[in-house]
Amino acid sequence: MAGRLDGKVALITGAARGQGEAEARLFVAEGARVVVTDMLDELGEKVAASLGDAAIYRHLDVSSEADWDEAVKLARKRFGRLDILVNNAGINGTWGPIESCTLENYRLVTDVNQVGPFLGMKAVIPSLRESGAGSIVNVSSVAGIHGIPGLVAYVASKFALRGMTKVAAMELGKCNIRVNSVHPGAVDTPMMPAEVDRVQAAKGQPLERVAQPEELARVVLFLASEESSFCTGSEFIADGGLCAGQVREEIDH
Repeated sequence: MAGRLDGKVALITGAARGQGEAEARLFVAEGARVVVTDMLDELGEKVAASLGDAAIYRHLDVSSEADWDEAVKLARKRFGRLDILVNNAGINGTWGPIESCTLENYRLVTDVNQVGPFLGMKAVIPSLRESGAGSIVNVSSVAGIHGIPGLVAYVASKFALRGMTKVAAMELGKCNIRVNSVHPGAVDTPMMPAEVDRVQAAKGQPLERVAQPEELARVVLFLASEESSFCTGSEFIADGGLCAGQVREEIDH
């Protein structure tokens, strides 16, 4: 049976573990060849090696334009083309009120979560255009839909990514390149500290549990595949109903 990404080549950032790793494994299972990128070289190399000839690892600091150029060159050299970009890499930064957020922390978070996807889109557009079509999936967050006290840098970066997605979709539609954003709620990955109670983290939302990385990977797969051929410039929220619950609270109060 044909895979949903047969013949496609994807570059995925932050793919050494967590949601990015789940995306890489699912993409390969669905017929894609994948450039696994991260800064966690040992873990990333293990993921790529476990996927055989369908994957290759490349160190990528998403805030480095030179690193992006080399990653795209590797994709084209190894697999001959590039069709899909998943801007998955992200960091939380330090929790705390705005007054305690240092400029260093703010810039670190926005460099990874905002500048990184900007550079990624800029780097891959010529290759996607040459392929005749493409899909860019930007992994934002529910923090790109509503504010979260104590995470000013993270929220700012995820709102920015949502906005960049819309601009890119408007600019690239004529090239048959689709651009969408995914907005997860709580996902059980290393980004969620071990000391966080998973049950408590999901309290109050309709689906009272945190998501598994594979569940979000399936949303990303849909957007990367031709199944979403008429979807661009849109937000895809996968949060267990968290945002719906917050709307309900606002109405009730």
